[in-house]
Amino acid sequence: MSDAIHPYPASDTVTAEQLAAARRGNEHEFSSLTEPYRYELKVHCYRILGSLHEAEDMVQETLLRAWKRLDTYQGRASFRAWLYKIATNACLDVLDRRRTRRLLPENARPVSDPTVPVAPPIAESVWLEPYPDEWLAKSTSNPEARYTAVESVSFAFLAALQGLPPRQRAVLILRDVLDWPAREAADLLDLTTSAVNSALHRARVTLAEHYHGEVPEHLDQSEADERTQQILERYVHAWEAADVVGLVALLKEDAAFSMPPSPSWYSGQESIRIFVGQTVFADQGMFSGKAIGRWRLEYTRANGHPAFALYQRAEDNSFQAFGLHVLHIMEGRIAEIISFIDPSLPPLFV
Repeated sequence: MSDAIHPYPASDTVTAEQLAAARRGNEHEFSSLTEPYRYELKVHCYRILGSLHEAEDMVQETLLRAWKRLDTYQGRASFRAWLYKIATNACLDVLDRRRTRRLLPENARPVSDPTVPVAPPIAESVWLEPYPDEWLAKSTSNPEARYTAVESVSFAFLAALQGLPPRQRAVLILRDVLDWPAREAADLLDLTTSAVNSALHRARVTLAEHYHGEVPEHLDQSEADERTQQILERYVHAWEAADVVGLVALLKEDAAFSMPPSPSWYSGQESIRIFVGQTVFADQGMFSGKAIGRWRLEYTRANGHPAFALYQRAEDNSFQAFGLHVLHIMEGRIAEIISFIDPSLPPLFV
C-alpha cells in the first residue's frame, strides 16, 4: 500500500474568509464547509459501529462538535482530517460505553427450529444494520486501498470488524479501507506511528482468522444478466403471492434466513419452507372473496447486494413500511435472505 500523501478532494481547501465567517456564527458558511463530507463521514461511522442509525447520529454529533470547536481548528491538518478525527472519537466514545458487538443472528446464535415459535426481538441493539448503496456511491473511496468501498460494507467484513477492539478497528479502517498514511492515522488517533503500525498488524492477524474475502456481486438491475433479473422478479412474485414453493425453488440447499431484531434464523430449504409457510405466508387477507397479498416489495440495494423495501398491508388495505430484505445471490440461487424488521428502514432506501 502506498504511503503517499492522502489525496484529499479539491473542496478540502478552506479559506481564512470561510473560517472567519463560520466562526462568527454564519451557519450557511459552516454548512458549505462540512456538507461535502457528510456521506463519507456517515459510511466511516457505519463501518466502525455497524449501525446505520448510530452512524447518522454520530454525523450529527460530529457536526455539532465541529461547530462548537471551530476555533480550535488551526489548519495544521486538512479540514477533512479534522472532521474525521472528531467523527472517529465520537464513535469510539459510543463503543467505550457499549459492551456488546453488533453481529447477525447466524453469527451469534445456533440455528433455530422452524416448528417452535419465533424468538421475540432482543430489545438491546446488538445486530448489524443495512446501509444504502446510494449513500455509499456518494462517499469518496481510494482504489489503492486494501479493501474496496463495497467490500468494506459487506456483512461478512463488518461482522469480522466487530471482533476487533475499537481502536484496532479504527486503525484498520483508516489504513486499509481509506488508505490513510500511518502518520496521518497516528495524528488522528493521538498515537505514535509505531503504535498505529503495531495495532494494524494485530488487527490484520485477527481479521484474517474471521474474514476470508467477500466481494458482493454487482447486481444493479439495469445491468444484471437475464438470469438474475428472473430471480429477483420471481422473488417479488413469491412474496406478493405467498408462494412458498416458488420461494423455496429460488434457494440454495443450504440457504439461510434471518430476521433481526429476532435472534431466530433458519438454515436449509426445508426449514425455511416450514417457517414461511407457518408465519409470513400463512395469513393472506381476503377481499370480495379473493385472496389479496399481504406483502409488497420495492427494489433497492444495500451493502452491495440487491435488496427490497418491504411493506405490509394494513387493515385499511394501505401498505405500511415493515422492513428491508437483503439478498445474497450465488451461482444463480439465493444463498441468504436477511429480513431486517424495522419500519424506519424503507424510507431510507427508496
